[in-house]
Amino acid sequence: MSTNNDTISKTLIVTISLCVVCAVLVSAAAVGLKPMQEANKALDMKSNILAAAQIEIQGQDINQVFDNQITARVLDLETNTWADDVDPLKLDERKAAKDPAAAITLSGDADQAGIKRHSRYKTLYMVKDGDKLQKLILPIHGKGLWSTLYGFMALEGDLNTIVGLGFYEHAETPGLGGEVDNPSWKALWPGKEVYADNPLDPAIGLIKGKVEQGTANAEHKIDGLAGATLTSNGVTNLVQFWLGENGYAPFLAKLRSGEV
Repeated sequence: MSTNNDTISKTLIVTISLCVVCAVLVSAAAVGLKPMQEANKALDMKSNILAAAQIEIQGQDINQVFDNQITARVLDLETNTWADDVDPLKLDERKAAKDPAAAITLSGDADQAGIKRHSRYKTLYMVKDGDKLQKLILPIHGKGLWSTLYGFMALEGDLNTIVGLGFYEHAETPGLGGEVDNPSWKALWPGKEVYADNPLDPAIGLIKGKVEQGTANAEHKIDGLAGATLTSNGVTNLVQFWLGENGYAPFLAKLRSGEV
């Protein structure tokens, strides 16, 4: 007598077995690839930090350039002093922002960047010549139109002149707000000045249209993003927040005076 191999129970057993095998393979692949993914993520972050600082990496080992030129140190924004007990390699600022013990909550006018809360601890990156600070790279983030933009702004050793700015993560509209990635637009930032008269009140910001020859206070102004008013406003707000009195400005004042 022949055996019927097409019973429902056998079909289910084969299907479930295949599902289990596939799940195990996918899980194993995810676990096996995680170290590579983390390494690539770290490499991309280093590339963005070096790009903001206008440090050439073409054809060079990014890790080596970063290690040779960049010093990372954690800042405590509540005390405006270095938090040397916090390891910059282990600090997860997004995770810390969700921890009431490690977060600063913002409300009202204080939340200019529209982020509600952020980590009390921030990893800053420095280019130094001996003890002399040449460049300071600051992590910044804030709301655009559709997303939160995450990036870096680099300042010269005078802590006022901009070296460069770039965003490494956002979901703004391609061709509009997404033009924050356009090299031509990013090239407008170097040489601009953050502050005018008040070191706690940034003057830098995007305007509607272009900064033309003869534009008043042009050293503090950047061309707006065409057709992307809300993203432009968001970039202005996040830059002014992080360089203002609720962001890095009090620490920068201490750094200028030699208190830190």
